[in-house]
Amino acid sequence: MDKNLKSLKPALVWKHFSEIVNIPRPSHHEEKIREYVVEFAKAHNLEYKVDDACNVYVRKPATPGYENRMGVILQAHLDMVPQKNNDKVFDFENDPIEAYIDGEWVTANGTTLGADNGIGAAAILAVLEDNTLEHGEVEALFTATEETGMDGAFGLKAGLLKGDILLNLDSETEGELYVGCAGGLDANITFNYTAEPAPAGYEAVTLTVKGLKGGHSGIQIGYQRGNANRLLFRFLRQTSQEWLLSSVDGGGLRNAIPREATAVLLVKSAAEFAAEVAEYEKKIVAEFDGIEDSISIFAESCPMPAEIIPSAVAQSLSKAVIGAPDGVIRMSVAMEGLVQTSTNMARVVSDGKTIRLQCLLRSSMNSEKEALGEAIKSVFELAGATVELSGSYDGWNPNMQSPILHAMKASYNALYGKEPAVMAIHAGLECGIIGGTYPNLDMISFGPTICYPHSPDEKVEIASVAKFYEFLLDTLKNAPVK
Repeated sequence: MDKNLKSLKPALVWKHFSEIVNIPRPSHHEEKIREYVVEFAKAHNLEYKVDDACNVYVRKPATPGYENRMGVILQAHLDMVPQKNNDKVFDFENDPIEAYIDGEWVTANGTTLGADNGIGAAAILAVLEDNTLEHGEVEALFTATEETGMDGAFGLKAGLLKGDILLNLDSETEGELYVGCAGGLDANITFNYTAEPAPAGYEAVTLTVKGLKGGHSGIQIGYQRGNANRLLFRFLRQTSQEWLLSSVDGGGLRNAIPREATAVLLVKSAAEFAAEVAEYEKKIVAEFDGIEDSISIFAESCPMPAEIIPSAVAQSLSKAVIGAPDGVIRMSVAMEGLVQTSTNMARVVSDGKTIRLQCLLRSSMNSEKEALGEAIKSVFELAGATVELSGSYDGWNPNMQSPILHAMKASYNALYGKEPAVMAIHAGLECGIIGGTYPNLDMISFGPTICYPHSPDEKVEIASVAKFYEFLLDTLKNAPVK
């Protein structure tokens, strides 16, 4: 296992990324990575500031002779998604990511890699460090807690940024320029209950759904992958066996498609229940043929729990999970292949007093996003839950006449002999929020090729990092004149 990332090119980018992966930085635990950036700024005599939203700002003056260029803001987020395989022992708040070179890729051992958005942050640090580059004034904005609510972008105040152009380095396919993104909305759902003693005459089983690919709930939602929460409750709705629910724990983060879900149940016959589960697994494997290749659904005997969720609540929960909208709701008419509106039932978990669910809704059409929120709210309120719709943010509308878009298309064509693809993304880029505070910014998002972000299969293509960085440097050198 080759862990020598510093042997890769471009050297400065991989040097910083190799250091970033050693710094624990899950969302809401970004103190150490902020300190790393601040100490870097001090060491290189660069102006810096940490604002009230825990964003880090660093400024680098223009190269002599480039003072007349439009100022460029380079932006990336500091946090990463902490996802691991169930059999991996790992503490994201303290352990370094075990990154290694795997052929043409860099990946991690059993966890997310954090190339989203560590590679973008590393590229910015490389630009700030390299005094041989030619560029106008560069401002770096490292935002906080993007993955769980874009807190840093929401907390960014007017007046900090002075530049004319914002380059967001958080896209995940090299050769694509993103000029628009979806807005988002959270649905937080709660069932309250008083636990009841587990009755006699039943056997306890754990029902498990695992082996799904999961992935980013915006970028991969259009792949029609399985949702472990939905698959678990779908079986409970169709089984002929009587069941009582003791606990459930499905999914992880709100912006990740659930890969795994488990429930502890009481049934009359564990053997008969397991046999039905085995038949159900065959059906689901066939249904997702060509999409999922490692689905595993099984039931195992387990110790008898002391308490159960009242049957009426459990039945209402199961009906609502199956009845609520999930996945792709509508495709874009304006841009072929683009998801316009979707929702992801990301989390279902009980704690002995409540069952909490989280859904993340996305749409580039604000009215459609709001209507979807009301649909989900209606289903769960009919089932007896309370629903809070919160965290709404608008999308980013494309500007096809953007000066930096035209400059970057020309730059890419000069470097590689072809034009980059110009696209919008069904995910919540910080550009939409930052653009709301700084409405005159000319914005583009781009990056290297990162596969399977937000999952333990995450990997970044080495060659694409070199192209991405070369393109970034050429963009800075050829930024439009003021």
